[in-house]
Amino acid sequence: MDVAHSLDAVAAAARACTHCTDLPLGPRPVFRVSATARLLIIGQAPGTKVHETGIPWNDPSGDRLRAWLAMTREAFYDTARIAIVPTGLCYPGRLPRGGDAPPRPACAPLWHPRLLPLLTGVRLTLLVGGYAQDAALGPGAMTERVRDFAAHLPRAFPLPHPSWRTIGWERRNPWFTVEVLPALRRAVRAALA
Repeated sequence: MDVAHSLDAVAAAARACTHCTDLPLGPRPVFRVSATARLLIIGQAPGTKVHETGIPWNDPSGDRLRAWLAMTREAFYDTARIAIVPTGLCYPGRLPRGGDAPPRPACAPLWHPRLLPLLTGVRLTLLVGGYAQDAALGPGAMTERVRDFAAHLPRAFPLPHPSWRTIGWERRNPWFTVEVLPALRRAVRAALA
C-alpha cells in the first residue's frame, strides 16, 4: 500500500476515534492531512467553535495565527500544501477557572506516531503553544523556545499559542514581532515553495 492510501486509512481510523468517550461534547477529531503537505501545524486542541464546525483554527486564534503567517484563509486551508494535526484531536472541555482544558494526554501518543510519519512531504512543522512544544520536544519553557526558534530550524518552528491570552505576552516580548514573525514568514514561504 502506498503512503497516500496508508494515510487515508489511518486518517479514517483517527476520524472514527472514540477513545475518549467522556469528553464533554463527545469525541469529534478535527484535523487535516495530505501526503503532499509541505507544512505541518501542530496546535493544542480544538476549541468549541472548531468542534462545532469541524474546521481547524476556525476561530479568533486562527485569525491571529494566519495574521502571524501573513496567510489568507484560502492558502491556510489548502490541504494539499498544509496539514493540521493538533496535540489533542478533540475538544477537551473547560477548566474550572476558565479557559480550555489541556489536550488529553493519551491522544498524541495514540495518533501522532501513526499519522505524522505518513506526512512524508513535510518540510517544516509549526509547534503552536506549549502543549504542542512539550509533546514534540519534551518539557521546556515556551518563551525561551520561541526566542531561540533558530535552534529548531529547519524542521520545527516553536510559536506561542495565538489566543487572546498571548496579546499581553506579545507586548512584553517585542522581539517576537520584530525578529520572530519575519523569520517565521520566510521559513513558511520556503517550506511551501
